[in-house]
Amino acid sequence: MRPLRYSINVTLDGCCDHRAGIPDEELHRHASENLAQADALLFGRVTYEMMEAAWRLSTRTVAMPDWTEPFARTIDAAKKYVVSSTLNQVDWNAELVHGDLRKAVEQLKQEPGKGLFVGGVKLPLALAEWGLIDEYEFVVHPRLAGHGPTLFAGLSKYIDLKLVSRLEFGSGVVAMRYEPRR
Repeated sequence: MRPLRYSINVTLDGCCDHRAGIPDEELHRHASENLAQADALLFGRVTYEMMEAAWRLSTRTVAMPDWTEPFARTIDAAKKYVVSSTLNQVDWNAELVHGDLRKAVEQLKQEPGKGLFVGGVKLPLALAEWGLIDEYEFVVHPRLAGHGPTLFAGLSKYIDLKLVSRLEFGSGVVAMRYEPRR
């Protein structure tokens, strides 16, 4: 069974708006390494569209720093599964997830491979409720944003986690990985 890993950038006050983080070369290298540990990415519509607009190499219109290129190449090439009730089709090496979300993700996890990687806010909430996330990574930025969205708003029960690793970056960002206590 391949594990489902979740990673999110978050400020000290809980904001996970992608514009609130402190991007740098070291953080992008870490994100590339994370993505490379997965056979496929699992995104909701909003995250998929945001990532595609920023990182799809064939349609990119905005100049990015050279140090973002390894991340861009990694995410551009990755297999993607997209959960959406509003999209009729996707491309960018992606396919739509149809039917019962829980069963679909359980089936994806049963396939052989290195793992699945999920990002975003709403989709991980549902996956956490069902106990489908095997590893959580919170990349905490030393910044107060003063706005949302926030993580796991509306979670119906506590999920107790065990710290399995911690990595500090030169920028003051700290990546902490947790596994659910089962």
